[in-house]
Amino acid sequence: MTGKLVEAIGVARHYRVGRGRILRALDGVDLVIDRGETLGLVGESGSGKSTLGRTLVGLQMPSRGSVIFEGQDTATRERAVLRLLRRKRQLVFQDPSGALNPRMTIGATLAEHLRVQGWGRQAVRERIPEILEQAGLPSAFAGRYPHEISGGQRQRAVIARAISTDPDFIVADEPVSALDVSTRAQIINLLRGLQRTRGLSMLLISHDLSVVAHTCTRVAVMYLGRIVELVPREILFAAPRHPYTAALLSAIPVPDPPRERMRRRLILKGETPDPSSVPSGCRFHPRCPMATEICARIDPEMKRLAPGHSAACHHSDEVPALMSKMQ
Repeated sequence: MTGKLVEAIGVARHYRVGRGRILRALDGVDLVIDRGETLGLVGESGSGKSTLGRTLVGLQMPSRGSVIFEGQDTATRERAVLRLLRRKRQLVFQDPSGALNPRMTIGATLAEHLRVQGWGRQAVRERIPEILEQAGLPSAFAGRYPHEISGGQRQRAVIARAISTDPDFIVADEPVSALDVSTRAQIINLLRGLQRTRGLSMLLISHDLSVVAHTCTRVAVMYLGRIVELVPREILFAAPRHPYTAALLSAIPVPDPPRERMRRRLILKGETPDPSSVPSGCRFHPRCPMATEICARIDPEMKRLAPGHSAACHHSDEVPALMSKMQ
């Protein structure tokens, strides 16, 4: 079965911070995730990635706009529909230690999650060994506490909880950032395997572009509450069309030391602006090396550049030349 699974339409998430100030964590996000697709979401800290992920799974409601899941507006108040939506959308947290109750065994944590979703006692007992095995953990781990297992095993337990309700959509929010290199590869391969065997759709949030390129079919680049580029994985490194994407790629170290020393980097000016004081025009223009007068006045719209490739930049045609200077 193909087609749209999750769709964000003009999604905004605003917070009041002090007298008269509005923090715009999300500010008009349009995004589609297809059935069986793994979409990567990248950007600096504070760009709104985690807020978008939590909004797509229903942990936060949009201040404006809609999240559509399987054709159903998730703002519904029907209890039966809400229960189904909760079961079908799950989140893998960044910090497995903080995501597991230290006073509960792994089995008790999984059982609680399933019972909240309406599973009976017998079904829960039968389900726990099965999902532990699917997450790469022995069934005996059901009797262990989080502090008795390693960081990678805790993350597997968190993944087991996420898949326990047979969801159609998972948001994995920096799932390997707290792990060592070898364990990262194991967890990423686990997620890829689950995605393939279960036909899951997944939003993978990460700072690591190499992880995203290894795992995802498309990549969304986020800056200050907006998607600024949406690009197929195979084009991401070869032909980005937004200067912010070019800057993120420039920050990736090259494994060849002589080449790394000779390489020119694109260094952005200043820090990411305060989301409660978003610049006029293009929100990236105060830091952009390509900014001109139009960038300060007019907020660029996302425009289609090629099949599956869109960018919000007045000077997208000039980005390839900028990239060539960094080779």
